[in-house]
Amino acid sequence: MQTKPMKRRDFLKSAAATAAAGVAGPAVWSPAKAQDRKETLLVVSESGPNNIDIHGRGTNVPGYEVSWNCYDRLISHEMKTLPNGVEYYDRDKFKMELAEDMNVGDMSVTFKLRKDAKFQDGTPITAKDVKWSLDRSVTVGGFPTFQMAAGSLEKAEQFVVVDDSTVRVDFLRKDRLTIPDLAVIVPCVLNSELVKKNATAEDPWGLEYTKQNTAGSGAYKVTKWTPGSEVIMERNEAWALGPKPKIRRVIWRMVPSAGNRRALLERGDADISYELPNKDFAELRDAGKLNIVSTPFSNGIQYLGMNVTKPPFDNVKVRQAVAYAVPYDKIMDAVLYKLAKPMYGAAAGTPTEAVWPHAHTFNTDIAKAKQLLAEAGYPNGFETTLSFDLGFATINEPLCVLVQESLAQIGIKAEINKIPGANWRTELNKKVLPLYTNVFSGWLDYPEYFFIWCYHGKNSIFNTMSYQSKAMDALIDGAGAAASTGDKAGYEKNVKGFIDLAFTDIPRIPIFQPYSNIAMQKNVTGYQYWFHRRLDYRAFAKG
Repeated sequence: MQTKPMKRRDFLKSAAATAAAGVAGPAVWSPAKAQDRKETLLVVSESGPNNIDIHGRGTNVPGYEVSWNCYDRLISHEMKTLPNGVEYYDRDKFKMELAEDMNVGDMSVTFKLRKDAKFQDGTPITAKDVKWSLDRSVTVGGFPTFQMAAGSLEKAEQFVVVDDSTVRVDFLRKDRLTIPDLAVIVPCVLNSELVKKNATAEDPWGLEYTKQNTAGSGAYKVTKWTPGSEVIMERNEAWALGPKPKIRRVIWRMVPSAGNRRALLERGDADISYELPNKDFAELRDAGKLNIVSTPFSNGIQYLGMNVTKPPFDNVKVRQAVAYAVPYDKIMDAVLYKLAKPMYGAAAGTPTEAVWPHAHTFNTDIAKAKQLLAEAGYPNGFETTLSFDLGFATINEPLCVLVQESLAQIGIKAEINKIPGANWRTELNKKVLPLYTNVFSGWLDYPEYFFIWCYHGKNSIFNTMSYQSKAMDALIDGAGAAASTGDKAGYEKNVKGFIDLAFTDIPRIPIFQPYSNIAMQKNVTGYQYWFHRRLDYRAFAKG
């Protein structure tokens, strides 16, 4: 894909004009606007949102960032500091957000809402808004509803208005994922009356309105969104759920060329970028002029997935052959520059641990791959397509080229299929792609949570291999039940069991645990790593 190089003066002109919108005088940087620049965060990335509502149909990963910053939830997570100084969300500690109090009972949890909580239009937030929003999340279908169900939040009847400032969530069953699931992006609280005014009989949840308009109470609100180009967010001056953010305006620009993004950073014309090639991150780190932060994805894997319902990938020996053909070391060196954790090549006989991510024993062995392919009935190989998300091409494209070259050595001719980022989630969820690469990172950092999403046969949205195994389902369900009753031995037995089965049946091939790499100017502080891997603007500041 050809992209027109972005000249420095064009970027500065556009960014300056945006930052100065509504301000008298020429739209140029000057000492008089130093304070404005100090309060403006310029972010550049490869791709942007296709929908700014987390409940929307096919909302992509960049869309999560908008939702996180523009909406509030009942609860969130406390932060902790890692040994390397990175601020990291604390999986096991919660803090109040819209709720001022949380009382967990045996089969329910009750939240008291803050009296000063208001939507961005000044409307007070009530328990009716909370219930309507939670009802919406478990009803709209697709990813939001599956996410809620992962924490046993499945029915509107579970959400009960006790009084104007009190809401109760009833449990369907004991599930240790229920409370953490209320702190992810999906159970955000919307201004129900505003959305209902913009709903229709065909669209009762107002999804078309919220696709392009924020209707929350969060610290930021979208003031301009040009799909594929930029998102402008302004601070909600009335937000009172935490310290007033120091960043008043966020200008998030989509710059498809990695070279342009790097140049903008090196010249000081952009403050933050992610989704650069790992080679650039490594070189920028070594140069020392920018701050580079690399953090392993929590509960995350980049993998090759195969549709196991149709030939040739319905044959386990074909899948094993592909697993032996993957050029793992080349990917680590030439694509990742070692800014990732290998998830392959574990020594044979290494005991399985009840942890995830977990390395498998496959390694690159072309002779073994050819042997397995012949045993599967494909001695001369076959033709297929290898698909990837073009919105994250900096990693996906060179990875796919290396896999394509390696598969050719065993007779598999794989045509690379580049799917635009705005369409990726929709195409992936059709579950018809024969061979593809993708990243999945489980928001709740528990092994069984990852496997519920990716391996369970109950039509899980991210089981894009269409893998069905009653034995796998029983192990995943058993781990969840054991965790909720405190049966540590039973839990570990089930987790080890489903990891072993995943590597035996190999419907998807883990390659590496990615790192979240962020490049920032030296005067930018406050970066926090969150389970969703997107930026939280509330903590940022510029010196």
